Amino acid sequence: MSTNSGDQHAVAPVGLDLVAPELYAPMLRKLALAAWGIGIGAALLAATVVNWPIAAAIGIAVGAPTVLYAIAVRRRRMWLTGTTIHARKLLGERQLEISAATGVEVLVFPARVSRIVLRVTVGEVSQIIPLAMYTDAGSGRELHLLGLRRLADALAASHLATAVAVAAMLTHQLRAEARDAGLEERPLYRAVQLARAKDMVSPIVLTDTEVATLG
Repeated sequence: MSTNSGDQHAVAPVGLDLVAPELYAPMLRKLALAAWGIGIGAALLAATVVNWPIAAAIGIAVGAPTVLYAIAVRRRRMWLTGTTIHARKLLGERQLEISAATGVEVLVFPARVSRIVLRVTVGEVSQIIPLAMYTDAGSGRELHLLGLRRLADALAASHLATAVAVAAMLTHQLRAEARDAGLEERPLYRAVQLARAKDMVSPIVLTDTEVATLG
């Protein structure tokens, strides 16, 4: 019985969202309600000069895009089960098996709020996994410890040398976060600094050598 429980725990899904959806769900709900209110107001205003079918169409055109956006963002989730990435969008769900990855890359988007992400490619399908974001002031948000651990384990199971190197980097990040090390000691933050030093605005793909150095 204890073995079965351990197996179930080993494959239990773990979220890979940098910001938990529960945190912004209330804001999205308010946004959707506000959009509906604006749409209804636009329809009532339009009804004073046009007939109701046209007024209703105007109201839908005004409010529906924002409502759909709020619904799509609220539905969007990402999690890892074993070595499989699950990404749920407004319609459907995408699954990628990390052990079958044909490409693994670390990208940095340098800006006032810089983002660092992992891009996993299987055949012609790619998925972006957010790892961290940092501001110029030195604050930021990083993927939680369990997510880092499970992601590192999944990458270590890959046959790609790059995936194994990224797994080592994430393991060092995990240890740095666990001991509450300063940002300068955290590989993900140092990767962002490395990208900023290149003085480029386009996304930067870290080389294998750079990833190995960070790890």
